[in-house]
Formats: sequence, C-alpha cells, structure tokens
Amino acid sequence: LLKRFDPIPDSYSPQYVEAAWYPWWEKQGFFKPEYGQNSRGIFMMCIPPPNVTGSLHLGHALTNAIQDCLTRWHRMRGETTLWNPGCDHAGIATQVVVEKKLMRERGMSRHDLGRENFIQEVWKWKNEKGDRIYHQLKKLGSSLDWDRACFTMDPKLSYAVQEAFIRMHDEGVIYRSKRLVNWSCTLNSAISDIEVDKKELTGRTLLPVPGYKEKVEFGVLFSFCFLDEEVIVATTRIETMLGDTAVAVHPDDPRYQHLKGKMVLHPFCDRKMPIVFDNFVDMSFGTGAVKITPAHDHNDYEVGERHNLAFINILDENGLLINVPPPFLGMKRFEARKAVLQALKERGQFKEIKDNPMVVPVCSRSKDIVEPLLKPQWYVNCTDMGKQAADAVREGRLKIIPDHHLKTWFNWMDNIRDWCISRQLWWGHRIPAYFITINDPSDVDGHYWVSGRSAEEAKEKAAKRFNVSADKITLRQDEDVLDTWFSSGIFPFSIFGWPNENQDLNVFYPGTLLETGHDILFFWVARMVMMGLKLTGKLPFKEVYLHAVVRDAHGRKMSKSLGNVIDPLDVITGISLEVKPNSILINLDPLEVEKAKQGQKSDYPNGIPECGTDALRFALCAYTSQGRDINLDVNRILGYRHFCNKLWNAVKFAMKTLGDNFIPSEKAQVRPGVSDRWILSRLSAAVGLCNAGFRAYDFPGITTAIYNFWLYELCDVYLESVKPVFSKAEEDNTSQRQAQVCRQTLYTCLEVGLRLLSPLMPFVTEELYQRLPRRQPQCDPPSICVTPYPDEVDCEMEFVMTVVKTIRSLRADYNLTKTRADCKLTHKLIYFTSYWL
Repeated sequence: LLKRFDPIPDSYSPQYVEAAWYPWWEKQGFFKPEYGQNSRGIFMMCIPPPNVTGSLHLGHALTNAIQDCLTRWHRMRGETTLWNPGCDHAGIATQVVVEKKLMRERGMSRHDLGRENFIQEVWKWKNEKGDRIYHQLKKLGSSLDWDRACFTMDPKLSYAVQEAFIRMHDEGVIYRSKRLVNWSCTLNSAISDIEVDKKELTGRTLLPVPGYKEKVEFGVLFSFCFLDEEVIVATTRIETMLGDTAVAVHPDDPRYQHLKGKMVLHPFCDRKMPIVFDNFVDMSFGTGAVKITPAHDHNDYEVGERHNLAFINILDENGLLINVPPPFLGMKRFEARKAVLQALKERGQFKEIKDNPMVVPVCSRSKDIVEPLLKPQWYVNCTDMGKQAADAVREGRLKIIPDHHLKTWFNWMDNIRDWCISRQLWWGHRIPAYFITINDPSDVDGHYWVSGRSAEEAKEKAAKRFNVSADKITLRQDEDVLDTWFSSGIFPFSIFGWPNENQDLNVFYPGTLLETGHDILFFWVARMVMMGLKLTGKLPFKEVYLHAVVRDAHGRKMSKSLGNVIDPLDVITGISLEVKPNSILINLDPLEVEKAKQGQKSDYPNGIPECGTDALRFALCAYTSQGRDINLDVNRILGYRHFCNKLWNAVKFAMKTLGDNFIPSEKAQVRPGVSDRWILSRLSAAVGLCNAGFRAYDFPGITTAIYNFWLYELCDVYLESVKPVFSKAEEDNTSQRQAQVCRQTLYTCLEVGLRLLSPLMPFVTEELYQRLPRRQPQCDPPSICVTPYPDEVDCEMEFVMTVVKTIRSLRADYNLTKTRADCKLTHKLIYFTSYWL
C-alpha cells in the first residue's frame, strides 16, 4: 500500500531507494523479537560491540553485512529473533582521544584536571560523539533491536562487571601478582597483546618514538664483552644491560664449559653476575652467550625464575632510568641507549654493531615502543577455565566454523597463560578491590586485598578475615581499571541484567551464534566462553562463525599509512579523489600522507562512484569464502550496483507486463508452458541453494544462486522467451490464456525472488516488493523483512502442482490411457519419466 500505486522511477538510484525505509522498519518494530507470533524457535546473537570512539570501516561493514543477513533470514523463517546492539567503552582508545582533545583545545593534561573532572569530560565527549557508529550501522541496514542497545559503562553492565570480579576474586580465580607486562610509557599503562603491533624490520631502521625529537635506531645487534672472562654477548636493546644480573650459555656448548660456577663483573657497577647454563640459549645465534635482564625481557624473566636471579627494574612508568649508576640515572631510555654505547666504547668493551632483522613491539594506540616492565597487576587464573573451553569444543557442545581454526583454538586453550586484567587508566571499570591496613601492632599480617561492592562491604570482609573490629581497618581502593576485554567477556549475559534473574536472561541466554573476525578468536571469543562457563555454568552460544580479514585489491592489509583504508560510507554515497584523502588520512606524518595519496591515485584515479548499501552488502557476502582473506576491489562492488539496476529494470518491465489490474492467483495455473515449468524449476533450485547456504554459512553460494537466477535465468532467458507471448496476448482466447499463465509465473518469480534476496539487499527488495500486488492483501505482512523466507518444500510443491495439472490436461486432450506418471524428486529438481511424455 505504501508504494503500490506510485510509478516506478525510470532508473535505479541507491540514494532514492535507501532514504526512508530504515526509519519505517524501526518505527514499526520489525526488528524486535516481540514482533509477530513467532513459534519456530529462538535466534539470538549479540553484536561484537564496536568501540565508542569508532568510525565505520570495511571490517565493520563485513561483520554487519554477514550478521544482518543471518538475522534477517532467521526472522523471515518465523523465529523469535534478537540481534542485540551494544558499544564498548574502549578504555585506552577513548582516554587517548579525550586527552588529545583536552590538550588541543585547553592545553591541559588529565592530571591537570584530576580524575573525577577528567571522567566527566569523557562522559561529555561520549554523550556528544559516542552515537556516531550507531548511525553508521543504521546506514548499513543493520536490523538491530535498538531499544536493547547497551553501553559497557551503563549501570546495568557495570554492576555485572563488579559482580563478576568479586565472585572470581572471592573464589581465588582472580589474584594479584608482580610480573612482566606490556607497558606503554606514553599511556602510563599496561596494554593487552592485541594492542601491540609487531613491526617487522629487515635491518637498521630509524623509527619515530613519542617524546623524542629524533628518530631512534632499531634493527641492529650490539655486541660487547666482559673483560674479566672475555665473554662476548649480543643484544638489540643495549640500554637494558644496566639491569643485567647474569650471562647465560647453553649447557652443551663446548666453548663455555670452563665457565661453570664463574662470575663476571658488570661494567658500570660492582655487581657480580653468575654465568648460568640454560637450554633456552640458541648456540648458533651470535656468540652463543646472552645477557640476562630478568626485569625487562619475557624470556629472561623465565630464566631468572629458574635460576633464582635478582630482578632489577631500571625503568619507571615514564621510561626514565632508575636504580642505575650515574651518569645514566634519570636519562630517557633511548637517550641512555646512546650513552651506554659510548661508555662501552670508552672502556674498550664495545665489539660491533650489525644489521639484525627483528620484530619491534609498537603500541597500537600511542605508537610508542612497548617495554616489558615488572609491575604488580591483577590476573585471572585461566588454567581450569581454558580446559573447560577446550573440552566444550572437543566434545561438540561448541562448534567453531570454519574448522581450520580449531588448531589455533586448542593451541591457545591447551597452553593458556593467566590473563592480566588491570590497566593503569582512569576511564573504565575501576577495580572493586581495596588495600587493607590493620591498625593493630599485634597483628603480623596487616596488609591484604579484599574486594567489595562498596568500601563498607570491603571493611566488613577484612574485619571478619582478621577478626578485628572495623574501626581498626584503613582501606584504599585500587586506582586501576579493568581491561576492556573483561567487560566484553561477560557481554553475552551482562546485557540481559545478569546476575539478576529476569525474562530476557531466561529467554535469550545462552545465545545461538557468535559471528566475528578470526583475529579476536582468543581475545574475545575464548574469554566469553571461559567467563560464561565460569559465571553462569552455560556456554554463551552454540556456534562461532569466524569471517576473514578484509584486505585491499592487492592483498595488502588496510592501513592509513598506505592510503587503502576505505570508509564504507564513501562506497555507499561515492566520493571524489580530491575529498577522499581528507576523510581518512589523519595523524600521519607528511611522508606517509604523500605515500597514501599516491596509492589512492593509483587505485582510484576517478574517486569512488556511488554504489549504495545493497551493492556493498552483496559484494561483501559474495567475497566471504570460508578460510580466505578478502581482497576487496571497489570495481566489483560497482558491478553489483549494476546488478541492482538490472533488477530494477526487470521488475519495472514485469510490472508493466502484469498490468494495473493483475491479481495474483493463490493456486497453481493450468497448463503452464515449457518455459514456465523451466523457470519454476530454476526458482526451486535457487530456493534450495539459498537455504542450504544460510545453514552452512556459504555466502558465496547464496549470492551466486540469486545472481544466476535473476540475471541469467529470469532476465536473460525467461523474460526474453515470453515477450512474444505478451506481444500477441490479445489475438485469441488461447493466446490470452497463455499470457495469463505467463503473468502468474512471472509474478511468482518476482515475489519469491525478491524474498530470496531480501536478507542481502534489504532496501531495493523492500522498494520493489511494496509495488507488487499481494496474494492475500488482507493478511499478508506489511514488509518484506517480516514476510516468510521461501521454503524449499513450498516452492517445490507449487512447481509440482503446475506439472501435475499439465499432465492431466494433456491426458484429457490426447486421450492417453496411462493413468499415472512416474515422478522422482532429486536435488530439488523434478524429473519426469513416463511412456507417453
């Protein structure tokens, strides 16, 4: 009724088609699980919550195209369907954005403001800017239930985070320990492994480092010796030798057997360092002797633990040297690199510098060089949880698709390390742990950490633990916040109000499916599985489908410095080359900007043409072959824009052919022609392939089936074959009857074909579907997105009935004596054999 009597515009325009449908869908409540009477089961999926700082990129577009297709398919199948939106507070990313804004606009640091005022500034920024990605998701047509949208810092979710920490801490699963962490001196915080970029160097390279005017040299190997025993060691970080406490060699190395039990003297202090024998040493690397700095290297840390070495921390949180002799004391770490090298040369202990291919850890947020630093932090003991997560997959209770990711899953879960969950930030969930001091001289254990929902609860716990009165207890809450992945790990049930019982939690948890990129299999998926099992006793979902990484047309990972990052909105609306660089090239130095511009000129000499949301979604699904990364070519997206145009013209021609007075029949037509039977068989095959594709997450199979049916079978063959029928439709009664049969067949193909395509191209299919007459105008659903998805059985039976009626008619016309035709149903196609056909 909305569009049925409006003339179809002459040409397809994505801007016209995609302008108004989404607000109408949302207003009508089609995306809510409560809509309609659905009785075919429940489908629930939560969105991988994008960062509140986020701006849509093609990774988001791929994720949401796949998730929305699946959601719309399940909804059209009559299932109670919920796709739950949410947004992540993104601790480090958000704090960095607001700190830069504060410095740029007011010349102030967060320390100038103080913690409470800075947090208010972050909330202010979030309320002004934080909904941007929600608007972009709507632009992509994502059919999320926005009334259930959650932010990980909302009171409901914050309460769940607090409860999860307290329960796991009380049980001893969460504990505090002093260990090496990935430290960003710029952020003054520990960071997770996923926030560390591994920059590969082939040799000597000068890299920019925040806080240094000149670039710093990396990709070289420094060699120096200890004079007393002529032991030569090599290192890529010569400044850390100030924290050396041993030299290590391999137990089987014949060159150093005479040094067992020996010591060497540190060049710059009176520290005597043992020579230890350890299997981790590679005899073929360098001289086969390595310096050991247990407090500043992960491998050295383990050597230090095994040999009971001293752990000397030589860096403070800002990257300044501490616990070292003059003149190095107080130096910046990379200035100390030059000073140590010069001092070794002056002492005659320097040997050589040579190129050394290596990997440098870089903080993805601050671009600082990551330092391993010894810090007391909070950890989750993952041993038992990791085993349960691995067993769930081994026993088939949790399915990971595609299965080539199983090797990675088991490798991580079977060798899992404890998880550092504390971050030295101000923005985030403050850790609900309190350091307790007992003001009682008689007490020998007066320092203790307790967790609590409030300071009063923590004080009561401590009083009970130490058997003292509460007034003798002093407490101080930990300044740190929790790793963002901690709140993300409980997202599948915190969004439903866990730990409080309620209807949504009972109905929609556990969920059905988790769909995300394979790059966060461990960082998010594994943690959801572990924490779901730990805190609820249930798996958070039954299946995990992992899509590939989007790369550019040349197979390169997308990055701003290459200029190959594509904003999906640029593909949807189109953008000129002159505008494009300004939209994506931010925070780059001039050389990188120029390199990026050259890359853009090569890939997009004429900019990016308007493709529309439907074409982008269809292209992303067409690319999504299981197990392969996606090399996305914008020209191919444009090809699907042309497909939309073909679709538009086909429906426009068909509507003209059907006529204003056409009424679709609810029953199969008598005596369809050969071409009618053929196109119905192809439609039946397409329906079967699409449903099978959705069940198997075979998106190229779906797009190929739909594309082939519409373009090659319906448009190129059937429409051409019936044009003569329509041209002579009024010549006689026989021609009229034949034309009427063709019209009914054509209507069936349009109506079913649009429903087939709807989950992938929701806008253009809605626009065209609304212009079609209905079989049952009084009771048919108001939108294609809540109309039943074509079913193989129904489609096949409609085709079977047309053929059966044809056979009966032939039998009557030609007085055939055989009373029964032999029929066989194979692979969704009907084959007929008889003595008289």
